[in-house]
Amino acid sequence: MTTLLQRDIQTWRDIGGLHTAEEIAHQPAIWRALAGILRKEQASLAAFLGDALSNPQQRVILTGAGSSAYVGEIVVDTLNAAWPAQIRAIATTTLLTHHELYLEADAPILLVSFARSGDSPESLAAVELLRQVVPRARFLNITCNADGKLARQGANDSNTYNLLMPEGSCDRGFAMTSSFSSMLLAALSVLGQDTDLSRLETLAQLGEHALRDWSAAVADLGSTPVQRVVYLGSGPLEALAKEAALKILELTGGRVMAMANTALGFRHGPKSAVTTESLVILLRSSKPLARQYEDDLLKELQRDSVAQTCLTVGIGGDLSADAPAWPDAWLAPLWLLMAQQYALHQSALLQLRPDNPFAGGIVNRVVQGVTIYGHDQF
Repeated sequence: MTTLLQRDIQTWRDIGGLHTAEEIAHQPAIWRALAGILRKEQASLAAFLGDALSNPQQRVILTGAGSSAYVGEIVVDTLNAAWPAQIRAIATTTLLTHHELYLEADAPILLVSFARSGDSPESLAAVELLRQVVPRARFLNITCNADGKLARQGANDSNTYNLLMPEGSCDRGFAMTSSFSSMLLAALSVLGQDTDLSRLETLAQLGEHALRDWSAAVADLGSTPVQRVVYLGSGPLEALAKEAALKILELTGGRVMAMANTALGFRHGPKSAVTTESLVILLRSSKPLARQYEDDLLKELQRDSVAQTCLTVGIGGDLSADAPAWPDAWLAPLWLLMAQQYALHQSALLQLRPDNPFAGGIVNRVVQGVTIYGHDQF
């Protein structure tokens, strides 16, 4: 009988979690497929971008909502440090309410939209907002759905480039998993200075090993009830911690509370949330200096003996991989494999249906109920 993340396929089907389990497990294959897509589109992408990233006047806004916004937050500082262009991560949910803080009509702007479905009202409204406010705006849509409105409305626009993620990346499950990691790696590959796509193959191999080597330990961890989960990460991994915490909230239907912070920032108040029914997961940085601070906090938490469990994931962690000393943004998808699996097992433990934890429709896979207001009405 075929086993998938420590359960057989029929069991996942019976408990309503097969889509999510498959979409977590097939990510290394998705990353390989992404490398093939990027090789084919490398020349056309380079022509579309031109020398924009080398222009200090160029503004690049990485945008999305929810998990898609966290994609931008993870990669932004790595990309901004690599280019003269001004690169920022601004969620669509912020851009729509306070656009005057971020947009100038005469500034060259490239809006990079991350979108699983491409049908979220905020994603579509953000593009329309820039078309109205910034006449020279250009658009790079990194999306998993060729049939989404975002991709369709830009299909015949010379100022828009649709970069479609591999087939299978548009997750059928409620929570973003393979869509998240594929868009993140696409952004680093397309907008970064390192054009060596062999890095994606290395990550795929590491991901396969991690899924094999970690699955039993993560399933065991996920079989223990917990009330609160705290994810900690330094630098770009702070945004990864936010995404990991969101996976817990989503897949447990909000029954397990989760929060995210940095290793250094955690002492400044948020540490008070730790109880004997809390799990603290530290996402370890590839940067030795950051790991020194992380190690100090870990020792402190162990001395306090308050948390139910403290676990480290990443370079030299309890769950680790023989990964190169790459920037944290590049390694983030690898560490996320643990967080996605853990949230899935917690969902199963609570006897929810992981592919749709909100059967009553309180929260939806594609956001509903958003009224878009004209920016010039107020």
